[in-house]
Amino acid sequence: MGVNMIANNEIPKLKTGTTTMGVVCKNGVVLATESQATMGYLVATKEATKLFKITDRIGMTIAGGVADCQQIVKLLGALIAIRELELGKPTLVKAAAQLTAVLLFQNRMFPYYSALLMGGFDEEGTHLYSLDPFGSIIEEKNFTSVGSGSVVGFGVLEAGFKENMTIDQGIDLVKRAVDAARKRDIASGGKMQIATITEEGYKTVN
Repeated sequence: MGVNMIANNEIPKLKTGTTTMGVVCKNGVVLATESQATMGYLVATKEATKLFKITDRIGMTIAGGVADCQQIVKLLGALIAIRELELGKPTLVKAAAQLTAVLLFQNRMFPYYSALLMGGFDEEGTHLYSLDPFGSIIEEKNFTSVGSGSVVGFGVLEAGFKENMTIDQGIDLVKRAVDAARKRDIASGGKMQIATITEEGYKTVN
């Protein structure tokens, strides 16, 4: 089957599978994912990066085609850097999400194979957004999850989420949710990747 696929120019894409999620806390946001990438039925790597620092106070998780998602992250990082040089001030999370939505919408006829979560902290508070491949943007007030393992992840998030959770409580919740997804979703696996974004900035969690 692999030979026929290559002969027909249907080489399988490297995909992140995946389970990604974000949780809004009273003093920041927690983003989390795992690190497995697949190519068809093959686990291509268990060390894929799916969590990215966009600015000092904005982060993003990716799900979908690895190349497409990486391209979005590179473009977004460059555009925000230029924007901040021109304006002389940090980018609001809402503005970064809207810019990402424009990039996605511009390519809607040949869409980036992606499902993105963006979270951050700015002068207006804590924010969490989900974006689909066509540029739709939704602000999530409590939590959300994207990817093949999101159904499992949502169950844990729904059961454990409380308003005004601390960052530590948010970290504990996403750890349980990602772990549950890794156990039940064959496309999710590898190590956890977790970051917190507060007034102090973007920090990775070991």
